[in-house]
Amino acid sequence: MDNAQAKLIVAIRHRHGDKAVIDDADAVAPWLTDWRGRYQGKAAAILSPAATTEVAEMVGMARAAGVALVPQGGNTSMVGGATPPADGSALILSTRRLNRVRSVDPAANLAVAEAGVILADLHDAALSAGRRFPLSLGARGSATVGGLVSTNAGGTQVLRFGTMRALVAGIEAVLPDGSVHDGLSALKKDNRGYDLKELLIGAEGTLGIVTAATLRLVPAVAARAVAWCGVASPAAALTLLRRLEAQTDTVESFEIVPQVSLDLVLRHIPGTRAPLAQAHPWHVLIEAIATATDAEPPAALLERLLGPALAAGEVVDAVIAASEAQADAFWRLRDSISSAEKAHGPAVQHDISVPVDTMPRFMVEAAAACEARFHGTSASGFGHLGDGNVHFHVRAPAGVDADDWYAREAPRITPFVNDLVIAAGGSISAEHGIGQMKLDELERLSSPARLAALRAIKVAFDPDRLMNPGKLVALAPRAVAP
Repeated sequence: MDNAQAKLIVAIRHRHGDKAVIDDADAVAPWLTDWRGRYQGKAAAILSPAATTEVAEMVGMARAAGVALVPQGGNTSMVGGATPPADGSALILSTRRLNRVRSVDPAANLAVAEAGVILADLHDAALSAGRRFPLSLGARGSATVGGLVSTNAGGTQVLRFGTMRALVAGIEAVLPDGSVHDGLSALKKDNRGYDLKELLIGAEGTLGIVTAATLRLVPAVAARAVAWCGVASPAAALTLLRRLEAQTDTVESFEIVPQVSLDLVLRHIPGTRAPLAQAHPWHVLIEAIATATDAEPPAALLERLLGPALAAGEVVDAVIAASEAQADAFWRLRDSISSAEKAHGPAVQHDISVPVDTMPRFMVEAAAACEARFHGTSASGFGHLGDGNVHFHVRAPAGVDADDWYAREAPRITPFVNDLVIAAGGSISAEHGIGQMKLDELERLSSPARLAALRAIKVAFDPDRLMNPGKLVALAPRAVAP
């Protein structure tokens, strides 16, 4: 801990009390490592404000002291975006005490939630008012609103409702100089120049700290149906998706899962079982909903639409969940893939997108190319076929030393995969962000125009380069005179 950090910690504790600073090493330690365990940071303390005014004061004090801050919510980043630098040059600013759902307005279909509100708690608050927040992901029990906004999170319902960007109607944020941007009003028209909301969404905390957001709600689900289908290929899965899209607008999720991923879940996640009697090369998880009690029951809808697909050979086998418990069990299989692969062994993981119609071919050809190039590996993708985003993993050969293999092979595999993605007209980051994991690849593969714009925006907001340094935009911190 340097002298500037020590003085800042004392000043914040004096002004805001003991709860505002966590500096016990054991209490800080769990928040220094990313979810995947790839990045290990160091920080002398966690600043823990309980209100937007406290965030503003702490940010302003940190700027005056020249102390860098790393905003952190649930610490579920998949790219090291919330991990502090390894040299201890920054303090963590946690938003977890900003945990109030300030309002839920069912008539306007809007909720205002603070940055530390856990996604599952937001779901519950909306449901209690007869509405729902239509974004869900595997980390819903720990991911927070601020993190979801700051990473432009996606999840399993993007097919119908879009990413977080489409669900945010307004933002309150503390900018790097300690000023507060009060943009929570859900205005449909606002032409006062640059849209600060849009800049802050997906900025990964590099332009400021989101403290609250106005979020769009939709009617609660009156009924749902979840189907699990076995298909021969990603191309067959896309054909099925197009069939469904042509006949209904009630399909909210369409997830593709290869047999190899399902096998890992069945092996490593207790209490799971295969939905179908036989193995199939690929599987599709479909959820359809109804928001009105007089609408066609979703189970009947899926049965009616899947019948012709089975007859046409687009689907080899299918089952529709007979209960909510079985529907949840199907979703647990999908949501457990990352945990199962983590338990299985090392893998180089990529969160990529390509145009939807290109995705089936990409999934097959990219996996074959990786397996041919990197001996002993196995590769496959899973995820959100309907919006052109899959998680493409290249798994290590059996029996290797995990750390050694990853350190040696990841720098070779990642550029190879990313080059295939760019050649297909895609993006190397579909929903996880850039963080620190993808900094070099973003610079290597981005146009000069994009890089220049990103850097100019960062410097304009944060000229002292103290807000989440080393993430998203590669700029060295600039010393500030005390």
